[in-house]
Amino acid sequence: MMEPFALAETAAAQLRARSGYDSYDVAVVLGSGWREGAVALGDVSNVVATSTLSGFATPTVPGHDGQIISLRVGERRVALVAGRVHLYEGNSAAAVVHPIRTVIAAGATRVVLTNAAGGIDPSFTPGSVVVIRDHLNLTATSPLEGPVAEGRPSRFVDLTDLYSARLRAIVADEAHLAEGVYAGLRGPHYETPAEIRMLAAVGASLVGMSTVLEAIAARHLGAEVLGLSLVSNAAAGVSSAALNHREVLEAGQHAAASLGDLLSRVLPRL
Repeated sequence: MMEPFALAETAAAQLRARSGYDSYDVAVVLGSGWREGAVALGDVSNVVATSTLSGFATPTVPGHDGQIISLRVGERRVALVAGRVHLYEGNSAAAVVHPIRTVIAAGATRVVLTNAAGGIDPSFTPGSVVVIRDHLNLTATSPLEGPVAEGRPSRFVDLTDLYSARLRAIVADEAHLAEGVYAGLRGPHYETPAEIRMLAAVGASLVGMSTVLEAIAARHLGAEVLGLSLVSNAAAGVSSAALNHREVLEAGQHAAASLGDLLSRVLPRL
């Protein structure tokens, strides 16, 4: 099997050939609920099915379509990655971060990771967006595990400034959004109330099943990372409401206009 970084470079060459973009400035991974807002960003130049690119796993979660959408937002050449895959679908950590490695190999030096998250902090109301300041990787894995890849950056990567203070300052200049700490778990089940109390006790204010591995992989390759969470629901035990994936998608539909407005203001400045 091809070494993961070489596989990403192969997929990046295919993406450039099929999209007509010789390079990208920014990549945006569209989490659950975010695609509805992203459609307002501008005229789409090209759509490439990820099934036509080497190494991409097939998404199985509703709302994740398996596409890379190319467009310009201001002066920025943007790749929208619609088709996140997760550990809980049976994928390896390498497969989960392959789209990130591919768009970085295609030139993107800034990566925006969006997701839908449960709000642990009771002040985070459903439909609001929270900027990720830091994370807790509770997936029990890392995309940097495995054999040493010759000629690649050291796998002992410093994550002190994982979620770029510079990019977070740009968001703060455009919108008054709270910041929080995102706890990434494997899923696919939602957390128990006791687990949510534990996460709150160790400093988490958001919880979800994605993002953390992608952020590590992006920083490993030198990209700046911005994380944005759409609070789709209160986490287990924070409210008495039952949890389901439908409400995640509905939260994105209700917030589509505000999500699109936020991205349209932030992306040209990244």
